[in-house]
Amino acid sequence: MFERRNRGVRVLRQLGRLGVWYPIDRLDGAGIKGLLRKVEELGYSTFWYPEAVGYESLSIASFMLANTTRLIIGSSIANIYARDPFTARRGLLTLSGLYDDRFILGLGVSHAPMVERRGHVYDKPVPAMRRYLDGVYEDPSNAAEWPLAIAALGPLMLKLAAERTAGALPYNVTPEHTRAARAALGPDKLLVAEQKVCLETDAAKARSLARRELHRYMTMTNYRNNWLRLGFTEADLAAGGSDRFIDAMVLWGDPETITRGLRAHLGAGATQVCIQPVHAEGDTEARDRTLTALADV
Repeated sequence: MFERRNRGVRVLRQLGRLGVWYPIDRLDGAGIKGLLRKVEELGYSTFWYPEAVGYESLSIASFMLANTTRLIIGSSIANIYARDPFTARRGLLTLSGLYDDRFILGLGVSHAPMVERRGHVYDKPVPAMRRYLDGVYEDPSNAAEWPLAIAALGPLMLKLAAERTAGALPYNVTPEHTRAARAALGPDKLLVAEQKVCLETDAAKARSLARRELHRYMTMTNYRNNWLRLGFTEADLAAGGSDRFIDAMVLWGDPETITRGLRAHLGAGATQVCIQPVHAEGDTEARDRTLTALADV
């Protein structure tokens, strides 16, 4: 098993510079297959997906791995309150073993309202994640050899990512955060920055779509605290978000403008930037146009 984990982490370290992040809970099985086919055809190296209110993380990963041939599939993130550490370990080893080491287990502490709905008590994030990792690893001394990364925003979680995992998966961040995260992680750790993009040149329309997409995150303490650390103000986070905040969170415009923003993450030290297309609800054509336009970044 250790040899297999070594192979898995080598795959992880060879990630391409561009991946895709998409909320698959909005899609049925046929829709997921169609999206994966498009992502793979366009040459993206990695597909990242969340665990929120729909599909269970490890079983949907198996479905996606079975319906792709080259694409690396990464959970971003699997909620640590959804399964015990032993199950997470066995899930990682099972998926890696059956699908040619194409699975990355991304773990996260989620958010208090989502955890409490499950009947759990939401604990302090960093100690909770540290205990969970203690249960996942068979031998903590080789933790960096597992294809496992964690959602990390603040300095303490980034420190834990550097010490105990292959790297970090920050979400809703800016290139400034990417630069600070790279400094905290060191030069050799995985750093995958999620970035929302909207292929729309009309400012009013783009910002309207962006506010609709960001609305669900605006009340979540983990994100708000990180945005304040990044220099945004309470006023920036009020009433759906200031234009300054919205433009930082969602890159919009023509492909050249968006590409400059994506390259800013790479220049700041991201191993990979994963794009999340922002579009009108159900507009899969706009989603696929976005993926096609940005595939050569």
